[in-house]
Amino acid sequence: MSFKKYCYDGSHEFKISKCSTDETSLSADRKDAEAKMAENNKLIDELQEKLYAEKKEGVIFLFQAMDAAGKDGTIRAVLSCLSPHGVHEAAFKAPSSDELAHDFLWRIAKMVPAKGEIAIFNRSQYEDVLIGKVKELYRSQANARRINLDKVIKNRYEDIRNFEEYLYRNNVRTVKIFLNVSKDEQAKRFLSRIEEPEKNWKFSGSDYEERAYWDAYQEAFESAINATSTDHCPWYVVPADHKWYMRHVVSEIILATLRDMDPQYPEVTEDRLSTFAKYREELLKELPADYLETAEKKKKDKKKKKTEK
Repeated sequence: MSFKKYCYDGSHEFKISKCSTDETSLSADRKDAEAKMAENNKLIDELQEKLYAEKKEGVIFLFQAMDAAGKDGTIRAVLSCLSPHGVHEAAFKAPSSDELAHDFLWRIAKMVPAKGEIAIFNRSQYEDVLIGKVKELYRSQANARRINLDKVIKNRYEDIRNFEEYLYRNNVRTVKIFLNVSKDEQAKRFLSRIEEPEKNWKFSGSDYEERAYWDAYQEAFESAINATSTDHCPWYVVPADHKWYMRHVVSEIILATLRDMDPQYPEVTEDRLSTFAKYREELLKELPADYLETAEKKKKDKKKKKTEK
């Protein structure tokens, strides 16, 4: 069974009530899932190195979820394998006064990765059609008199679709991941944050207060996913009640995306290669006479250790 069962590309309607939050169909058990994720992380790291070297395409891995679904932990577990070169994380919290003075995509556009880079979005432009929709925040924000407030959310869906398609046409992919946690599991995680001292810092009263809007948020996620799922920029709705399973699935999604991008190390021209012999000769003059012999021995020892593993 493939992780693609969690993909929504706009070809069929998404119903959040029909999505399981606790299934584990891709992994036999936790140990199996963690072993597969560890292997995936090695491959992700190798592909990211090629992506950074090639500098032809960028990618955004975008995470959205209800509170306590595990965004931060998943980002750490799956993407900490990446080199800091060419990778950055952007956490989009409540917009600042400066951000509110601009269009809602302004702060997002500033964090779009360059070719060869990966951006990790912890929350995103979707905040403006999630909490923005549930709390109707746009009604209290400054708007021109010509703006029809009843059409703001619908227009934002369209703007987001167009923005993501624009990025795709300009060498940046957007991979959107919704970590789908159940209300009961969220309650259990909130309780652990209250009862375990080392987790107290994670909990605030506002987290609990947001639970009163649970149904409204579920509807907002469903509407946003249906309105913005496309072939080029799909959504993945990942069961999040079992963190170990969720992280394995996310690693599968990221690995498959990078494999589809198929980055390659840049080819070195014959003219450039022809200069290497000269540089090599000059560099060897600066090193001890037994350098080559020592270096060759190290290579053999390293190869032997790999074989033994």
